[in-house]
Amino acid sequence: MIILAIESSCDETACAVVEMGEGVRRILSNAVYSQIATHALYGGVVPEIASRAHIEAVSKVVAEALSSCGVGVRDIDAVGVTYAPGLIGSLLVGVSFAKSLALSLDVPLIPVDHIKGHAAAAYFTSDTLEAPFLALIVSGGHTSLYDVPSPTVFNEIGSTRDDAAGEAFDKIGRIMGLPYPGGAAMDRLAAVGFEKYCDEAHDMKFPSPALSGDTLDFSFSGLKTYALNLINSEKQRLGVQSGADLPEEFRAALAAGFTKAVADGVSSKLSSAVERTGARHVVVAGGVAANSHLRRAVEKVVKEHGAKLYIPPVSLCGDNGAMIGAAAYYEYLSGVRANSYLNAFASDEVERSARLKGADGIYKV
Repeated sequence: MIILAIESSCDETACAVVEMGEGVRRILSNAVYSQIATHALYGGVVPEIASRAHIEAVSKVVAEALSSCGVGVRDIDAVGVTYAPGLIGSLLVGVSFAKSLALSLDVPLIPVDHIKGHAAAAYFTSDTLEAPFLALIVSGGHTSLYDVPSPTVFNEIGSTRDDAAGEAFDKIGRIMGLPYPGGAAMDRLAAVGFEKYCDEAHDMKFPSPALSGDTLDFSFSGLKTYALNLINSEKQRLGVQSGADLPEEFRAALAAGFTKAVADGVSSKLSSAVERTGARHVVVAGGVAANSHLRRAVEKVVKEHGAKLYIPPVSLCGDNGAMIGAAAYYEYLSGVRANSYLNAFASDEVERSARLKGADGIYKV
């Protein structure tokens, strides 16, 4: 089955062509147009600018995805698209284009939840991965644990109560004057901190984002505030105006300490989730799953429990069309379809409410 999938939930316009079937999981093409250079001017994603950039890019990206793999538009068996959650203006661009394309080709339109898409990226790492599994999604907007009894059913068993891990990395990186996006730069700077300033990082005594008690939830706001206070105190002590003016020793140690707190906190709750669910297969995905230190931490935890870890390559951790194509395949098998009334939703809560009212344009065959 050939699926063309579109992803536009934030600041990447992505389109992929994937071949999915019994024993077949192939990425034929995976085109991504990034808006990093545009949003770097503002230190973060500007929703209005992002949606306008999607409008300009979506036709080109779809054309590139098709031409690069030699698949003709008439060879497409279905169109998949992210419809929730994300930036509403950005989502609407992808949804509108996908509806028009599916209608013109007279092929099924498959709506995909962005979170399920991230987890589905792991299907390309193994021909044998199947549900049930435990999923940890760590990204700029989400840090959540899911019990996944089937490919299309995600039961949330833990999540952040405020900020997400990726947002925390980006914000602290920006305050320290690191290049946008801050998460990737924090990863590199933390490596320097672990190598040269490990003791200094330990002395900073960062709080854990893993909430205490019988819960699998996280909270990153306190960790961000703690790091911000350290940075401001050091700026005042040295009489400098910008975090970029702080000495390497401090910045690298802070990056290392902050990263270790995130990696340890997330992996500790993952460990608890494996114990609670008895999961033998664990999927870790999302943009922050590209962080080298977090990858090592979750690998260690999963191995200690004797479970098997499935984690996408770095190229499939960020937003991309291939993950949406894989998720669309399983939604298709479960009978999920969408019609021309398909809408986009900024949050899962709004989407669930609309579905209860039958206003989302989604049905089952």
